[in-house]
Amino acid sequence: MRYCLNITFAILTALTIISCSSVPKGPAEITNIRGYGKTQLQLANLESDKGNYELALDYLEGAWGYAAQSDDPDLRIKVMLSRGNVYLYRGRLERARLDWDTALAEAQREGMNELAAAAKIHIARGMLLDAIGKGNADAALAMETELVFLKEMDNIKKEQTYLALAWAGAGLAEKEQGLWDKAEASLKNSLKIHESGNYLKRAAYDWYLIASVRSKAGNYASAVDALMQAVSFDRRAENSHGLGSDWTAVGDVYVKMGERGKAENAYLRAIEIFTAASMVNDLDMANKKLENLKK
Repeated sequence: MRYCLNITFAILTALTIISCSSVPKGPAEITNIRGYGKTQLQLANLESDKGNYELALDYLEGAWGYAAQSDDPDLRIKVMLSRGNVYLYRGRLERARLDWDTALAEAQREGMNELAAAAKIHIARGMLLDAIGKGNADAALAMETELVFLKEMDNIKKEQTYLALAWAGAGLAEKEQGLWDKAEASLKNSLKIHESGNYLKRAAYDWYLIASVRSKAGNYASAVDALMQAVSFDRRAENSHGLGSDWTAVGDVYVKMGERGKAENAYLRAIEIFTAASMVNDLDMANKKLENLKK
């Protein structure tokens, strides 16, 4: 009897162990929300690079919804940084600062030092670009923002696009100080990152900025060379906004060179592009430049 009981107990114990070790697992959790948000953010950045700011804001609204649903600090911060850029490009610095300041506070609260550095870079860049656009970027502001870019880029370890943004910002600050060689070197550091990452539109913009440095320094022929590099990248990217802006800038440089015929041809090319792409504001600007040339 004791032998039978021992066998029965052994069998029950084995069955218990087997049943516990083979508890069926549930299906893998589906975590698509962050993925959807990242896709929306990528689309927003693409449209922003092309100058389609309203569409970019639409995508950013969707990206923010997914970021909020998933309560993902990384995605939340990146959406706010990008949204601030779009508001800056639309001339709304105060609204941009609201996003960047909020992003900085959240990054610091979450201990995300790299994104905190990225937020500081965005804030400094916004201040500088706004001042340049208004024609009141003095040497003090240029030096102040340059120091921010150079300091914070040391804290960017993974996010290379933010590092490129810092180098480009440093280049602009150095340009405002008349440090032509240093400015071009900084912008070429940004260009190197964008070329290696195959960011065609951003590489084109780097060349556009390099051209502005050369033009400001009086090196007009090399400025045109840089702009044709920008045209090459924007053609590959099929970036109509960038192409129209490139050809408009070519016209501006030729005006400085006294090459009125070449300037007119460049403005006409820009007008063709903006007309085909239905970019009304840019078209008006190019038309005014052409009209002024003919006076």
